[in-house]
Amino acid sequence: MWTRSHLHDLIAPAVVGMIHLQPLPGSPGWSGGMNTVLETALGDAEALVAGGVGAVMVENYHDIPFYPGRVPAETVAAMTVAIQAVRTAFPDLPLGVNVLRNDVESALGIAVAVGARFVRVNVHTGAAVTDQGTIEGRAWHTLRRRRELGGDVGILADVRVKHARPLVDRPLAEEVRDLRLRGLADGIIVSGAATGEGTDLDEVVQVREALPGTPVLIGSGATAANVGPFMAHADAVIVGSSLQEPDPVTGGKRVSRDRTVEFVEAVAEATRKDATR
Repeated sequence: MWTRSHLHDLIAPAVVGMIHLQPLPGSPGWSGGMNTVLETALGDAEALVAGGVGAVMVENYHDIPFYPGRVPAETVAAMTVAIQAVRTAFPDLPLGVNVLRNDVESALGIAVAVGARFVRVNVHTGAAVTDQGTIEGRAWHTLRRRRELGGDVGILADVRVKHARPLVDRPLAEEVRDLRLRGLADGIIVSGAATGEGTDLDEVVQVREALPGTPVLIGSGATAANVGPFMAHADAVIVGSSLQEPDPVTGGKRVSRDRTVEFVEAVAEATRKDATR
């Protein structure tokens, strides 16, 4: 399993920028061509890299409503094409994969195929009630599948993932210890109630106290203005919404290089202050 130093060495600076792929083949919002998907993904990747992020994670964000488990073959194919395009453009950039809603088996397959370094899994252990229904963790299968594939791919697992509630309330410390010690997660992600909503600093502190040697990441709601206090307890930040701005051409959203620079500088400043305490 990853240590905190492992994550620090891999993701420096400690910012994982999100690429929210445009609707993919088969999804309700699919436009009928991959060119827009690829152009948008590469444009966002360029802005994130120019802004100084330490890694990028790609997900099928606009494929709503999501499958609760395995996604169809066309989704896996399209994501592989898009992520490989990013890999080709930025061969040294650490990449992550998240196949929504909870298809970590496909995420692992894509990661091994394109050389990504980590995957995100929303429900790794336990069970959660979500807008897709009840989702059960499959850590037992995921860890064995990773071993079969033979890839050096980290598993970043959410605790109390956004857009969901635990099926049964348990103390947070118990949940995260199960994620790490029984689910063998390489890192723990703490997020707010929904995409773009703030993470509870107190929950981050509880996770850090429960697992002092484990990588902890902020999973939602981070902005340049509020990220500072989190960096005393977290090892990295996954950020998407606050880096985006309206696209005057498509009417959608795109990653802003300037917002990315501002965010990365805020994280760096907070990290420097914490190091001097």
